[in-house]
Amino acid sequence: MRKVEVCSYSEKWPLMFFEEVEKLKLIFGNEIVDIHHIGSTSVPGLKAKPILDIMPVVRDIALVDKYNQEMQVIGYEPKGENGIPRRRYYQKGGENRSHHVHIYQVGSYEIKRHLAFRDYLLRHPDVKKSYGELKERLAQQFPYDIESYINGKEHLVREIEVKALNWYKKAGNDSVYAD
Repeated sequence: MRKVEVCSYSEKWPLMFFEEVEKLKLIFGNEIVDIHHIGSTSVPGLKAKPILDIMPVVRDIALVDKYNQEMQVIGYEPKGENGIPRRRYYQKGGENRSHHVHIYQVGSYEIKRHLAFRDYLLRHPDVKKSYGELKERLAQQFPYDIESYINGKEHLVREIEVKALNWYKKAGNDSVYAD
């Protein structure tokens, strides 16, 4: 059973992200349009589960599966769409997960959603603080129950997401990878 761990921000996370970006670029080459660090580990000062979320954006999602074997060589387990249509998801680290890779095709709404959420937290320290504190409380309350941890933060995540998408649009970023 995996323990739900939330810890303080680590300066190692951006370095780990850039190391992984180089590996992904070697595998996917010209298929990649961009690669973003998303999730809580991408927001300096935010408490997070120590798992990097990486979001490559590709030209054609249908071509991604042909790289599964190469992803396995560098330690990733291919999980297909894993519940989100038109996504390819990989995880690294087995029970001690260290990385998640979420691949989307240019034009996916999910890209905008992730970038808006991240950027909103970067620019709203009060929201970042309350979100981090909630995650820490939930991890203490549900140390071996990831479902309850996720359900416990869902309401605040949805609330932040709505504000973030409105803010993102007003900031002129709405066309970024838009449908």
